[in-house]
Amino acid sequence: MEELEERLDEVFEDICEDTINNIIEAQTKKQKKRAYIERNREAGHIRLWNDYFSENPTYEEHIFRRRFRMNKELFMSIVYALSQNVPFFQHRPDATGRLGLSPLQKCTAAIRMLSYGSAADAVDEYLRLGESTALSCLHHFTDGIVQLFGEQYLRRPTPEDLQRLLDIGEKRGFPGMIGSIDCMHWEWKNCPTTWKGQYARGSNKPTIVLEVVASQDLWIWHIFLVLQVP
Repeated sequence: MEELEERLDEVFEDICEDTINNIIEAQTKKQKKRAYIERNREAGHIRLWNDYFSENPTYEEHIFRRRFRMNKELFMSIVYALSQNVPFFQHRPDATGRLGLSPLQKCTAAIRMLSYGSAADAVDEYLRLGESTALSCLHHFTDGIVQLFGEQYLRRPTPEDLQRLLDIGEKRGFPGMIGSIDCMHWEWKNCPTTWKGQYARGSNKPTIVLEVVASQDLWIWHIFLVLQVP
């Protein structure tokens, strides 16, 4: 009986010791830190400025228009409005006194992702900002555009707008026309498997048709999402 009690005491002590050691090890184990990458964001801004916004830019106006999907004056007006009204886009120093990413870098990152549908880290090597920062730029950019320009541009056309468009169409030889229609196919990444055959067109990839009716000056947009592909 005494031998049994001694054996139980030994087992109990071993269990207690192992438990305590595991707790201490878990408390003292250092949390893995995310690797810091010095991207030299200042160099990214200088490269971007010299490529598109300096007095003698590397790339001419028509290349800017193709890559940014708008002219330079419009882009700069958007950058100015965001930097004046949205704190995220203001050029401020960090805790060490070093200036953060410029408004041009942040807006260009957002525009590139919207224009090309590229991944967030695709702009890292050129603009010098990480994936999470690029996504934050995109979210703040879209929110800022809606906040600052929603009432003026993201609205239904007024009777005055429609009449102006009808007058323009008539002058161009198209009476009764308020805009031109175009469409494109977007790949439907998360299309249900049972629906895939209904939305595939030769490429074996399901797509959704986005149809847009736009005025000649691109001020008025009518967007239709067409799910059923004939």
